[in-house]
Amino acid sequence: MRAVLAFLAGFLATLLFHQPVLWLFHLMHVTPRAPYAMNPVPPLGVPAVISLAFWGGVWGVIMIPLIAKAKGAGWWIAAIAFGAVFPTLVAGLVIASLKHMPMPHTPAMVVLGLSVNGAWGLGTAFFYKLFGGK
Repeated sequence: MRAVLAFLAGFLATLLFHQPVLWLFHLMHVTPRAPYAMNPVPPLGVPAVISLAFWGGVWGVIMIPLIAKAKGAGWWIAAIAFGAVFPTLVAGLVIASLKHMPMPHTPAMVVLGLSVNGAWGLGTAFFYKLFGGK
């Protein structure tokens, strides 16, 4: 049951925390990437934001057990730190290479990744607790 709640929390956090922070960076002209991208992505042709939310759910299943022992403020700090660091590193070092994209090379790109993914971590922790996760 914990994995299901963690997946749902990560999925929703992508839509309701990650994407709004991306929207703010887009409004500030830090990134040309607009939030809630609906362009189809291979191999299934689902909208990009749904694919991203699916992977947010997968990351939630990974994150929740790793921060489970944290208590109080430590829970929230661990969630933000996990979200900021691990998905950002994987996106910058692994996914960018697989998609033949440039690795993040400017401070703004690094701050963007840390911010949107840190927001995702916070959102995942929030929704997990909201859904009754222990």
